[in-house]
Amino acid sequence: MFRDRIDAADRLAGALRHLRGLNPLILAIPRGGVPMGAIVAAALGGELDIVLVRKLPAPGNPEYAIGAVGEDGAVYCSPEMRAIYGSDYVDQAAQEQVQRLQTRRAMYTPVRTSVDPEGRVTVVVDDGSATGATMAMALRSARARHPRRLIAALAVAPPEVLRDLETLADEVVCLESPEHLMAVGQFFTDFSQVNDEAVVQALRQAAQAGLLQTPDETSRPARQP
Repeated sequence: MFRDRIDAADRLAGALRHLRGLNPLILAIPRGGVPMGAIVAAALGGELDIVLVRKLPAPGNPEYAIGAVGEDGAVYCSPEMRAIYGSDYVDQAAQEQVQRLQTRRAMYTPVRTSVDPEGRVTVVVDDGSATGATMAMALRSARARHPRRLIAALAVAPPEVLRDLETLADEVVCLESPEHLMAVGQFFTDFSQVNDEAVVQALRQAAQAGLLQTPDETSRPARQP
């Protein structure tokens, strides 16, 4: 369906063109969502930041998410998944992932805090979601900070995931919604892994392009549309 994340981001920006002129805050989910978020922010004349969440991996299957956790320790896990895997496992996995999130925060934004979405049109961007867990956690985290409007934007996700996300966001924009989705990467010709160095580089380039607040700007009010 997509050549690569650049192709998906360009198409996603087109689907979000109604936000131009509103100075939207683009919250990208690391790691794959960050290069896409930078492209979307530039196309919409918005501002880029990250929202840190980690999936809770199933035992023995680290690619399958049974839930997700935010950097504040808040856990998103359905009662069904807790019943299957047990609360002890879920809580332990959440603690481990929070530690990894703290490491990522120090690596990605070592000298600044995150941008406050309060009162702003806010778009959470990711390359796709097979289970919806990380996007759901990101939306919950953003919603708690009182954005004016909250939008979920993905390249690909199955219909049942989109229905769940519609209960958490004011708008859901998804380019492709196949009935059967085993893995997001199957819908990209090139789905090369985005490593931490690539995320840092994307954020650095966004700062140079004026899409990302630099340390001396974090105390200033957000740009007004």
